[in-house]
Order: sequence, then C-alpha cells, then structure tokens
Amino acid sequence: LQLTASSTTANDLDLIYLKGIMESPLVRFTQMHLQHALVFVTVFVFVCKEQEESLKEPRLSPVRENNVELLQEILRDLDPFTNRSDTAAELARILTQPHFQSLLETHDSVAAQACESPPPSPCDFVDHEPEDSQAHNHLPPDAIRMVGIRKIAGEHLGVTFKVEGGELVIARILHGGMIDQQGLLHVGDIIKEVNGREVGRDPRVLQEELQAASGIVVLKILPSYHESIPPVQVFFKCHYDYDPANDNLIPCKEAGLRFETGDILQIVNQDDVNWWQARHVEGGSAGLIPSQMLEEKRKAFVKRDVELAPAGKKKKKMMYVTTKNAEFDRHEILLYEEVAKVPPFKRKTLILIGAQGVGRRRLKNKLLLRDPQLFGTIIPYTSRKPKKGERESRMFAFITRSKMETDIKNGRYLEHGEYEGNLYGLKIDSIHEVVEAGRVCILDANPQSLKVLRTSEFLPYIVFLQAPEFEVLKAINQSAVEAGVVTKTLMDEELQRTCDESAKIQTAYGHYFDLSIVNDNLDETYRTVKAALETVSKNPQWVPVTWVF
Repeated sequence: LQLTASSTTANDLDLIYLKGIMESPLVRFTQMHLQHALVFVTVFVFVCKEQEESLKEPRLSPVRENNVELLQEILRDLDPFTNRSDTAAELARILTQPHFQSLLETHDSVAAQACESPPPSPCDFVDHEPEDSQAHNHLPPDAIRMVGIRKIAGEHLGVTFKVEGGELVIARILHGGMIDQQGLLHVGDIIKEVNGREVGRDPRVLQEELQAASGIVVLKILPSYHESIPPVQVFFKCHYDYDPANDNLIPCKEAGLRFETGDILQIVNQDDVNWWQARHVEGGSAGLIPSQMLEEKRKAFVKRDVELAPAGKKKKKMMYVTTKNAEFDRHEILLYEEVAKVPPFKRKTLILIGAQGVGRRRLKNKLLLRDPQLFGTIIPYTSRKPKKGERESRMFAFITRSKMETDIKNGRYLEHGEYEGNLYGLKIDSIHEVVEAGRVCILDANPQSLKVLRTSEFLPYIVFLQAPEFEVLKAINQSAVEAGVVTKTLMDEELQRTCDESAKIQTAYGHYFDLSIVNDNLDETYRTVKAALETVSKNPQWVPVTWVF
C-alpha cells in the first residue's frame, strides 16, 4: 500500500509541477505569441494566394490575325488618291516602309501563336535539303511572306530572276536599286505570286510584267534564309566601251550599265562569274557589266584588224623582254584595271609616247625650254669613242663597253641596244637623279618600256601623241620645212607609215595612257600637257592599286 501511495503521490506531484509551469507568466506569454504567429502565417498564406491570382493577367486574344492582308487592301484603296493628295501619298509611304511591314508580320505571327514551339532553324532549310522544289515543301506555313512594293510603270526594280528547281528565284539584286534599298527581298527568294496571280516559269515574262506594273505590287515569296556578305570596295578603270543595249548575252538589257574607256566603276558584287554589279563613282544606280572572264572569252574570238609591227629598222632591244615580247603585247587583253583613289601628288616622270615623226622630240624640247625649273631629262649612255673634240655633252655620256655591259647585266638600264657596233642605253639612275633634283623627268620612250616605267618607282604621267589625219600631217611637215624647223620633206609613204604606226601603238598600249592628244598644233599640245600635270598635282587621283599596296 505504501508503494501504491507513493506512486500516486509522485504522479500528483508531477501534475502539480506541470500545472505550475503551464500557468507561469512566461509560458502564458509564449503561448499567446505562438497563437498570434499561427494566425499570421494563415493570413499570410491566404494573402499570397490572393496576390498570385491577382497577378495573373487575363489571356489576351488578338483582334485579328491577318493585318498584312488588311494592309494590302488599305494600300490598294489608297492608291487612286496618292497622286491627288499629299497626305495620302505620305500615308502610303509610311505603310510601305520595311520596318512597318515587318512589325505587322511579327504581330500576325504572334497572334497566330506561331512561336509557341521553337521554329525550325533556317540552317535546316539550307544545309540539309536538296536544291530542288521538293526541299521547299518542308518549310513551315508561316515562312510564306507577302511583300508590298509601290512603283511607277516602266521603273526597273533592280532585280533579275532565274529558274531553279522549277521555281522562279531571285538571281541577283542590283546594288542601290529599289529592292536593295527596301531590303524586303533577298537573293534566292522564290517568287510564288504577283498580285494574287501565280507566276510562270519564264524570267523574262516576269521581268516585263513587273516593269510594266504600276501602283502597289504585292509579291508572295518564299524566303531563302541566305545571309548576305557585305561587299568589299573594289574600283576598276575601264579600258573599253560597253553598251548593254548591244549585248545579246546580258540577262536583262535594262539592268545593264553603260560605260566608256577611262570611266571609274565601283564593283559592288562579283558573285556571278559572268556578270558583275557595278556603278559609276560619280553616282547612280548599280547595273550589270561583263566580268573579266566573259569579256576575255568574247574578245578572244574577235580578230584584231590592227596589229603592232615594228616600223623601219629596229635599233633597240628591251632588257626585260624576250624576242617575242611584241607578240605577247599584241595578244594582251586588259579590260579592267583595279585602281585606288589617292590625295594629290606630283608625278615623278612625264612619258611621251608616239609614232616616229609625230613630234615627241619637239614637244620635249619646248617643255624643257619653257620650264627648266620644272622639267628635266636624261641623256643616253654610249660605248662608242668620242669623236674629235667631243666630250661629255648634252647628247651622250661616254662609258667603256665593259662597264656598260656589266651595268646592263645588273639591270641598271631602262632600255638599251646596239647600233653600228656600239651600245646605247638609258640609265635608270639618271632618272632618279633628275627626280631627286626636284624636277619632272621627261622621257620619249619606246612604248614597250611602259611595263617597266608604269610603277610606283617612277610614278609616270603617260601622254600619247596621236598622229593627225594624213593630209593634216602632210601640211604640218611642209610648214615645219618652210619654217626651218626640219630640213627633210617626208614622202607620202613615210607620212602614211606614221599614221599607221600611231594607230597600232594606240591599239596595243592604249590602256597605259593617261592622256591622248592629236598633235596637230604644238603650242596647243604644250598647254594641254601643262594643264594636265597641274590638275593631277592639285586634285585626288585614281592610280593603279599596285602603286598603293
């Protein structure tokens, strides 16, 4: 009994102890705060759920999903008023802006939920599909685009087409043209429809239809996804005349670019092996010109009517050429020459080229006499013995044959030859001495030497003195004889030989000339040459790119 009583007493004591603890002020304070915390947590969870529901925006639905079609309808309705109302014309211009049309296309794509799943990579359409019409069947429906263009009848869009895989594809986009400026179409895009009508398979028919169209032209296209590479600036000087109206090979005559000999063109695209895109540096739209390879092939089938042949006894032999050099020069075809624009600078040499008897020496002497501070020249070296009383003079510099032969082997002569057992030649160092003295060195050189002289070492200005007509040349010779300038009256055969040789030189070496003058008046020729040299020394110049790089 005592044990039981003891157990009961112990339990009662425990209860009393626990009751005392629970009723203590500290426990009551803690209990109260726990209850408050529980209430706070419950309220917080409820509020968070309410906030979450309130933050959920209602699902938006587009008013319409075909705004691009709506835009085309608006433009068609607006077209009759554009010529009568400046406001309507301005609105049409805004609505046809590429950025505005892209905005509407993006809106329609989002409205149609076209981007809920990741779209296929454009690379999938380029790298892994065959280049035929079946490849385009794998494109997503939203790849089709509608492009609106506002144009005037007869205005060229600056685009050409070709048939590829049974589809009409954009072959090229002319730089600076309407399509290029708008940036809505790209090379490789497939034209599906024009103004709701399916296109055929004839590029020329499509080209004519587009050129004749006026107002709003709506094109349905399948994009190519090809990335365009920015063109590198290349400038060419033309050495022949070209008129696309007379070219039967050009894909589109209206897209061709006309140019003349001496024109400077900027080449903006050389992707096509046969047709380059170019424009004049003075401005204007780009057009198609024959590539170097295409024009070389054409000209290879054209027999030259005039070929350069030596006139009279040949006394000089060029140090840098083989015996077949003249033959090589006749068949050289230089159609385009890459050039670069540089600031004004003074030319080092003035090269006078022309047929024998055309007046090169008279012009050279006149320049030296009138402007001795501006011009200088060189005298030839010779291995012959000085005549009695003859020493170093304005005519020749005398040197031993062994020394001259050594210098010739070392490449120190511009040109040299042998006459009556003696060597004659023009020394390159003599040219540098005149230039270093601050003068322009005048050379009446053989045209074959132009390959050596037309470099950055000599920086020449090359003037071709063209022979006048036969009767004019005959009258000039007669006047010179009467004035005592020359003593020999030339025969008709000699005069005709001069005219023929002049034509042959121009044909073979015309691409080297900076200036061509018909030398029928010496005073006028002198003034023209002086003015030309002053012009190039004060204005930017187009020079061969090899002079710069």
